[in-house]
Amino acid sequence: MKTNLHSSFAYRYRSPGSGISGPVCYAIGQSAQGLVLAGRSRHGICAIFLGEDAAELRGQLSKAFPRLALSEDAGALGRDLDRIIAFLDNGVSDDVIELDIGGTAFQQKVWRALCAIPAGQTRSYTELAQSLSVPAAVRAVGGACAANVLAIAIPCHRIVRSDGSISGYRWGVERKRALLAKEGA
Repeated sequence: MKTNLHSSFAYRYRSPGSGISGPVCYAIGQSAQGLVLAGRSRHGICAIFLGEDAAELRGQLSKAFPRLALSEDAGALGRDLDRIIAFLDNGVSDDVIELDIGGTAFQQKVWRALCAIPAGQTRSYTELAQSLSVPAAVRAVGGACAANVLAIAIPCHRIVRSDGSISGYRWGVERKRALLAKEGA
């Protein structure tokens, strides 16, 4: 497991294309950024979704893991959810949050590069593709960002257009703008 020294997360990448083992339990809580859904597999947090509607967040989780049993368990996830909300609201957690990360080999490569972008800085899709030595893969980089199911833990909010303007974000452009402002970007 690789620990990112610049955050409160421990990144555990599964073999590319491998699925999550076991059911996913989840809990929903309130942060300064709205509602937060945290989903946990047997190996760690596998989903962090942001939104304004609990039913919509549950739908996102169901869509992300259509073949798995999902169960709401605020008691089992209380500590994890509190740490995620503390990180979201304050930029720090009192303890390391273990992540369980799937995806394709290319998605994992993009996500690792996103995690290397320091808080308060941004990169364009083009710059990220170039840093990965695949300058023609700008759209694929965008696709990997869109496939991210771990809001804030994999900071796809730090990706902007080539002209520096803020573009789409799975959890809303205004939320992306707020996250970047909070980081000082």
